[in-house]
Amino acid sequence: MKEIVPPIPVVVRNEHASIVEMYDRNVVPSYGRFPIAFSHGLGSRLWDVGGRAYLDLGGGIAVTALGHANPEVTNALIEQSRKLLHVSNLYYTDAQGRLAQKLVSLIGPGKVFFCNSGAEANEGLYKVARKFGHDTGRYEIITTINSFHGRTLGGIAATGQDKVKKGFEPIIPGFSHVPYNDLAAMRAAITPCTAAILIEGIQGESGVTPATPEYLLGLRQLCNERNILLLMDSVQCGHFRTGRFQSYQRILEGVPGGQGFIPDGISMAKSLGGGFPIGAFWLRDPYGSLLSAGTHGTTFGGNLLGCAVALKIIDVIERENLAQNARDLGEWWIEKIGDLVAQFPSVLKTVRGYGLMIGIEFQPEIPALQKSDKPAALQIVQRLHDRGVLTIPSGTQIIRLIPALNLLQSEAEEGLAAIAALVRELA
Repeated sequence: MKEIVPPIPVVVRNEHASIVEMYDRNVVPSYGRFPIAFSHGLGSRLWDVGGRAYLDLGGGIAVTALGHANPEVTNALIEQSRKLLHVSNLYYTDAQGRLAQKLVSLIGPGKVFFCNSGAEANEGLYKVARKFGHDTGRYEIITTINSFHGRTLGGIAATGQDKVKKGFEPIIPGFSHVPYNDLAAMRAAITPCTAAILIEGIQGESGVTPATPEYLLGLRQLCNERNILLLMDSVQCGHFRTGRFQSYQRILEGVPGGQGFIPDGISMAKSLGGGFPIGAFWLRDPYGSLLSAGTHGTTFGGNLLGCAVALKIIDVIERENLAQNARDLGEWWIEKIGDLVAQFPSVLKTVRGYGLMIGIEFQPEIPALQKSDKPAALQIVQRLHDRGVLTIPSGTQIIRLIPALNLLQSEAEEGLAAIAALVRELA
């Protein structure tokens, strides 16, 4: 893995105010944005329009697998664009076939459908579940409390958080939610109408909570017993982020029976395209044939640009052994942040996660944060902005570290130093 040397930031006119004004006038205000406007980046560095540099430990919310402006990704885009941009899914292309073959080789025998985002990938899984259960009158999907599955109408129905549903009632029927990591609750929730169970290997949006090995193995056995599909949303926790291609592979390492575990369907996106929009879902044999011609489709899914980029990203990750890098840096971070938890228990509650998907949970009611009505996580993220570090809020008390998989050790140390300084300030 080669160290990326950042360029000297370009001296630019501060255009922040005009950019914000354009957004206020022209962009739907559906996001609560932080007051930063970025102009360019390289590796794990970003520069705002005023020329200030930031260390990016948020990775575009677990998207930029190889960082910003990666030259190999850029070349893949340029080379493909010189040949073809789009032909539609009425025809065959080599790039889509090769990407599907690669994903199958990383997971197991099955088939892949390509789309454009994680929410679309999950929508595909909902349709697979309904097609699977249709002839026996089964259509319900059980998900978990605090899960997150996207912002479509189907996605918010599947998501186990009431806040995302408000204002969009009536909610699409066919979904129920039970506590995460609670096998007994899942078993009790199954009805004659249940077609599938959908979980995240690691719940990301609500606090970086991993599934336990016992939970995963128990769900597989339960689904086998009841002839129910076991589906996994791996949009955020997948694609080598935990140190293995899929999070369940890392969680079940060395666990008796774990080697043979495999779900029936997996949704993917985010790091799959490294910033280029592409999503996918994989279906285990024989379920890959449930969606026959005319039952599902997409105009842009599996387009040549997205497939070329995704193939290049996997090639770089494997060539530079970035899964091991994620594992090594993650273990180092958890150890060092764990030391901070022990040293400052009035500020930090715990640290958890796998690889480069780490959640740092802060204590409730930290005195220094009580003057604002904003959630602690947002305040902490903003205070880290002031120190030149980008992280991602998760719930009300937790921040996420989900950076590029090629993050350098020196950058991990820089990020830790900023977090430690903030913790000392809060203490």
